[in-house]
Amino acid sequence: MVMGNLIGVLLIMEVIVSGFSFGADALSMGYYTMSCPFAEPIVRNTVTRALNNDPTLAAGLLRMHFHDCFIEGCDGSVLLDSTKDNTAEKDSPANLSLRGYEIIDDAKEMLENQCPGVVSCADIVAMAARDAVFWAGGPVYDIPNGRKDGRRSKMEDTINLLPPTFNTSQLINVFGKHGFSVQDMVALSGGHTLGVARCSSFKNRLNNADPTLDPEFAKTLSKTCSGGDNAEQPFDATRNTFDNFYFNAIQRKSGVLFSDQTLYTDSRTRGIVNGYAMNQAMFFLNFQRAMLKMSLLDVKEGAKGEIRSNCRKVNS
Repeated sequence: MVMGNLIGVLLIMEVIVSGFSFGADALSMGYYTMSCPFAEPIVRNTVTRALNNDPTLAAGLLRMHFHDCFIEGCDGSVLLDSTKDNTAEKDSPANLSLRGYEIIDDAKEMLENQCPGVVSCADIVAMAARDAVFWAGGPVYDIPNGRKDGRRSKMEDTINLLPPTFNTSQLINVFGKHGFSVQDMVALSGGHTLGVARCSSFKNRLNNADPTLDPEFAKTLSKTCSGGDNAEQPFDATRNTFDNFYFNAIQRKSGVLFSDQTLYTDSRTRGIVNGYAMNQAMFFLNFQRAMLKMSLLDVKEGAKGEIRSNCRKVNS
C-alpha cells in the first residue's frame, strides 16, 4: 500500500512538473545533485529537527516563503536585516510576526560548511516551506532550484502583501497579477490550515458585527481578543496539521479573517471551497501545483542575483 501511494505521488508530480518549462540557465529539478548533493537532506533534517521541538514553526516557514515570493519574487529578500540606511522587508508591520529565521540560518551555516557559496538563501526558504508542509502532514512535492538571492529589501515594497480585509474580488485581482487562477488562489489560501492569526487582524470584524461571521464563533474571537491585539486564534482546530479543516471552518462561517470567510460568501469561490472541504486529496493536488507556481515567481537567475554567504546581509 505504501509503495502504491508513493508511485501515485510520483506520477502526480510528473504531471504537475510537466506543466512548467525551465530554460537552460533557469531553475531545474536536482539542481544541486552535482554541486552540493546533500543540500536537500541538510535542509530537510534542519527543518525536521526544529519542528520536532516547536511544531508551530511549520506555519512560520510556509508564511515566510509566501511573503518572500510576493515581494520582488522568490529571492530571499525577506531574510535581509535592516541597516542604518535602509529599513528592510522583515521590519515592515506586515512582517513583524514572521517566524523561522533561525531555521534558515542553521541550514545555511551547515550548507556553507559543506559546500560554500553554492546554495542560495532563496532556495533554502523554498525548500524549508516544502519540507514544513510535508512534516505537518501535507502533500509531498518537489520544486526546481537555482534561485539567486536578491540585493533589494525595502519596507515600502511590502505594501503589495495581502491585508486580512481584502474581499474576493481584490484577492482574485492581486493573485491574477502574479499569474494565479482563482483555483490557485483558493488552494494557496488553504495554507491557513497551519498557524494562527492575531487579534489585530480580525478585531474589526467584531467591532462592525460582521454578518458573515457565525455568532457563536464571534464570541470565541471576542474572548481571544480580551487578551489584547497580539492574542492568537488558530485558523482551524488543528493548527499544526496540514489538512482541509480550514475549508470546513469557512463552511461553518468560522473563518478567522475576513479574507478567509469571503471565499465562501462569493459565488465565484464557494464551489471550490466546498470541493476542498469534501475532498482533501483534491486540495492537496491543487495546493502542490499552486506552490510550484509560486516558487517560480520572478526568480533571480544568473548575474541578476548572488549567493549570499550570510542570509541576513548582502555580500560585500
